[in-house]
Amino acid sequence: MRIENRQLRAFVMVADKLHFGQAAAALSLTQPALSRTIQQLEDAVGVALLMRSNRNVALTEAGSVFLKRARRLLEDLDDAVDEARRAGSGEIGRLRLGYTDFAIMGPLPEIIERFRQGFPEINIELFYGPSHVQMQSLNDDKLDFAFLSETGDATDIQCLEVQQESFVVLLYEGHPLASKARLGVEDLQGERLVLGAEKNWGPFRRDLDAIFQECGMRPNIVQEGFNSESIFGLVASGTGVSIHLECAGNYMRKGVVIRPLANVDRRYLLKAVWRNRPLTPAQQRFYDHLRKWVSS
Repeated sequence: MRIENRQLRAFVMVADKLHFGQAAAALSLTQPALSRTIQQLEDAVGVALLMRSNRNVALTEAGSVFLKRARRLLEDLDDAVDEARRAGSGEIGRLRLGYTDFAIMGPLPEIIERFRQGFPEINIELFYGPSHVQMQSLNDDKLDFAFLSETGDATDIQCLEVQQESFVVLLYEGHPLASKARLGVEDLQGERLVLGAEKNWGPFRRDLDAIFQECGMRPNIVQEGFNSESIFGLVASGTGVSIHLECAGNYMRKGVVIRPLANVDRRYLLKAVWRNRPLTPAQQRFYDHLRKWVSS
């Protein structure tokens, strides 16, 4: 049994008009051509769908049942064609974005929101992970874009620098250093430090190691945290002080004060990374948005 789209549309038109002449005119067909099309459909279905007379056309019982499904099929087909075309133009689709603490506390929420305003029907899925985990996810095709700081030895990728961040010091309220407007690395000599765990904060910790080495200091790390939230909590409790990025100002917790870390020229880079291959229409839309956001 083979039923064609044109046959279904012809049948629905006749059922709507209940008049072969009017239906033929609406379909830009001759009446004999329309009659042949309906006959071919009935032959394929195996039952009569219409009762015909010289003056009247009516649906049979089988025709009434078939009409409901035919309308639904045509509507689904039209929707499928429309969605396919919109997906092909990048109006709808899916994006899988990976992020680190610094990305979600920094520019990523604004990047996503502005993109969503232009393309509300592109579904965005977010996945948290340190840089090395995101790079593996990119390689395994589990992410479309990764927002991170270090790409390791990966080669088959493309990168776009999104933002540079300065370093800051996190202090608990009442700490003697909180009275200063700015702090130097030397001010942290002997201070109890709470830092992100090396496993998840590798690139950041390597930058901190370089900062301390340049000052001839050795950090006194008393506690490591899994993420920024845990670090803020530990600092607020008085466990110690921490070094973070200026994006920490976007996440204020009661009991924590932030001071710039002066005399440090080093900046922490946040990059958008994706695989070096043709982009889907939705990915291309996001890439174009990223470039525009960076240049604005």
